[in-house]
Amino acid sequence: MSRLLRARAALREAAAAKGVRVGFLGSFCILIGTLSPAYLPQASPVWGVLNQLNWDGAVFKVLGTVFTMVGLALLLETWLRLRPARRRALGHPQLRHWAVLAIIASPLLLAPPVFSHDAYSYAAQGWMLHNGISPYEVGPSVLPGYFADQVAWVWRDTTAPYGPLALKMSHGIVVLAGFDPFTATLLMRVPALLGVALIGWCTPRIARQVGVDPAAASWFVMCNPILIIDFVGGMHNDALMTGLMVMAIWLTLHLRQWWLGALIIGVAAAIKQPAVLAAVALPFLVVPLEGWRKPVPVFRAGLRVAASLAVAVGVFAGISVVTGLGFGWINAVNVPGMVDTVSPFTVVGHIAQWVVDAFGWDPSGRVAINASRALGVVVFAVGTLWLAVRHLGQRPLHFLSWSFLLFAFCAPAIHSWYVLWGGVLFPMTKPSPRWLRVAVVVTAVLLSYSAMNFALRNGFWLLALLVMFAAWESLRGHTLRQRWEPLSGRQTQPVP
Repeated sequence: MSRLLRARAALREAAAAKGVRVGFLGSFCILIGTLSPAYLPQASPVWGVLNQLNWDGAVFKVLGTVFTMVGLALLLETWLRLRPARRRALGHPQLRHWAVLAIIASPLLLAPPVFSHDAYSYAAQGWMLHNGISPYEVGPSVLPGYFADQVAWVWRDTTAPYGPLALKMSHGIVVLAGFDPFTATLLMRVPALLGVALIGWCTPRIARQVGVDPAAASWFVMCNPILIIDFVGGMHNDALMTGLMVMAIWLTLHLRQWWLGALIIGVAAAIKQPAVLAAVALPFLVVPLEGWRKPVPVFRAGLRVAASLAVAVGVFAGISVVTGLGFGWINAVNVPGMVDTVSPFTVVGHIAQWVVDAFGWDPSGRVAINASRALGVVVFAVGTLWLAVRHLGQRPLHFLSWSFLLFAFCAPAIHSWYVLWGGVLFPMTKPSPRWLRVAVVVTAVLLSYSAMNFALRNGFWLLALLVMFAAWESLRGHTLRQRWEPLSGRQTQPVP
C-alpha cells in the first residue's frame, strides 16, 4: 500500500473514533469563541464582519465565552479518552496520532491567535525590520499603524526578547503576506506547524530509541491540548524551537553524533534562547557516564559538554552576526515578567506583598514580589544542579525534561506553552500514574487559567469557573494508568 493510501486509511480510522470527533467539536467551539471581542485586537478586520452581523454586543460575549470554555473542556476529555491504555482495554484499535491531530486541530487553522496575542507582536516586529528599525532597540509603538495597533497594549513599548532568527522569520512572513497585518499574523502559523510536524515525526522515534512505547509517547504529546491550542492555535514560535530541539535529540540518538545535534540546537536557540540547555544533554545520549566518582571519565564528559555548548552557542552567535541583529535580546530578558501570571513564585510574592503592604513596610509595593522571583531563579539553579548529578550521566532525557519543567515553574512568568519545552520529553521519563495525573492536572489548570483570563475580559468569570469545574470532574472520572514500556513483540533495546 502506498504512503498516500496508508495516510488516507489512517485519517478515515481516526475520523471514525468518537473521541476524535469530540475533539474536533472542541476545536470548532474554540474557533467560534476566538471571534469574541476578548480575542480580537482593535485593528482586526474581523470587527467589520462582527459589526455587520451585530455580533459585537453583550450576547455574543456570552456565546464566545461559552464556546471557548466548552471547547477547552472537550479537548481535555478527548485527550484522556484517546489514551492508548484505555483504548487497548476497551478493545479499540490504536490510532495514528498524527491523523488524530490533523483532524482535531483543523478548525484552528482558520482561527485568529488563540489564548494569546503574541503572533500580532511577531508581525509587528517583522514590519519594524522591513522599515529598518531593530525590535531589540524599541517597541512596535514607534511605528504607528495597523501592525502596531494589533499588538496588546502592554507589549507596544517593549523590545523583543526573541532570538534573531525568529525576528528574521517574522520579517520574511510579513513580506510574503504582502504587508497585510492580519494575513501576516495568520501566516505566523506556518513555522509553528513546521515545529509541530517535527515534534510529531521525532517523538515516537525518540521513544522507540529509549525503550518507551511510541504510541504512548505520541499520544501524550500530539493529542495534548496545550500543543493543539498554543502551538497550532496560538502559533507561538516555541513550537519551532521545540520541534528543532527534538529533531536534534533524535538525530543524536539515530546517528550517534552529538555535534550534529548541537548544530541544530544552535539554530533552535536562535528562535528562542532556552533551547541551548539541550546541548548539555546531547553528549550523554552517545557516551553515558557511569558515575561521578572517577575523575578521568568525568573530565572527559565535561569536555564533551563544553564542546557541545560551544557548538550550539557558536551557531547562535553566528546567526546573530549574520542577521545583523546582534545580541540586543539581552536587554529584554525581563520583558516576559512584566505581566503577572500564575507563576508559583510570583503568586507567593503577591501573597507576601499583601502582608508587607498591610504594615506599610514597602512604599514601592514590589519588594516582596521581586524577592520571591529572585528566589525562584535560585531554586531553578540549585534544582538543575541536583537533576544533573542525579540523572544527567545515565538518563539525560530525564534531566532535560525535568530541567525545562523546573525552569517553566520557577520563572517570573509562566504560560502554558512553556510547559511543552519539557513536556514533549516527559513520556521518556516513564512517569508513574501519580506523575501522569499531575501532568494532566497542570495542563488543565494552565489552559483553564488562559481561557478564564479571556473570559474575565468578557465579564463572565462565574461561567468560566463553572466550566473549569466541569472539566475537573471529567478529569477525575478517568483512571490515569498508562503503560510506557513497548508491548511484547515490539520491544527495543534502550539507548544508553
